[in-house]
Amino acid sequence: MASRPEGTPVWTDAMFTDLEGAKEFYGDVLGWTFGEASSEFGNYTQALKNGKAVAAVVPPMPGQDGEAQSAWCLYFASPDVAATAEKIKGAGGTLLMEPMQVGDFGSMCLAQDPTGTVFGVWQAGQHEGFELQGETGSFVWAEVFTREPAKADAFYTTVFGYGSKKMKDDQIDYRIFDLGADPLLGRMVMTADDFPPEIPSYIQIYFGVDNCDKAVEKAEAAGGRKVFGPMDSPFGRFAALLDPQGAAFAVIDVRTTVGEMPEME
Repeated sequence: MASRPEGTPVWTDAMFTDLEGAKEFYGDVLGWTFGEASSEFGNYTQALKNGKAVAAVVPPMPGQDGEAQSAWCLYFASPDVAATAEKIKGAGGTLLMEPMQVGDFGSMCLAQDPTGTVFGVWQAGQHEGFELQGETGSFVWAEVFTREPAKADAFYTTVFGYGSKKMKDDQIDYRIFDLGADPLLGRMVMTADDFPPEIPSYIQIYFGVDNCDKAVEKAEAAGGRKVFGPMDSPFGRFAALLDPQGAAFAVIDVRTTVGEMPEME
């Protein structure tokens, strides 16, 4: 597989204090199985759907226990992680982890956009990213949730060279980023009504499911919590959830669509 264009969402992972609990939860809700923990890389464990890599879970690094909130991190592809890191700094972002090599798998850095959203950058080596996406049990879509949309829009278009379109809707400020073809990333505004001030900006990862309502039931039965939904949209029926360790994610059934696709401008 050729390396993906810079700015393409390419991978996602999350850190969990209770790794076995996370594996059980996502196994129940998304039908994931898990590979062997890679002891050489802090017990990094790949999640698989139909034997194909779709995500990873990892325990906290020594000394990190209890400090960090579990959260899904989205990684964007880069042909040169060091060059992308410089662009991030130049556009007002902050590096949380300097570019580093991860064995033969590739190279990465972790960063924060100027509005506080954490994300990663991945330069592929042997690990090229998602082996399955856009299907049940795999990554389907992602949205930046931010309180400062203009600042976030300027940052992502500068760093990754995205084009952007805004939804034609007076009620909602929603933007989509692309690299000239298919939409790659959405941007939502966090309103004071829906998001208490203590919730930081974040990227919401959408995983595909066959039936949104059943996935929500499974998540709640396994100790997760529904934030909103299920609700219908032209993109699919979706719901936002928190897993038992507090990591936010969403599930979407892309086959069940309602309404006309919105116009973009």
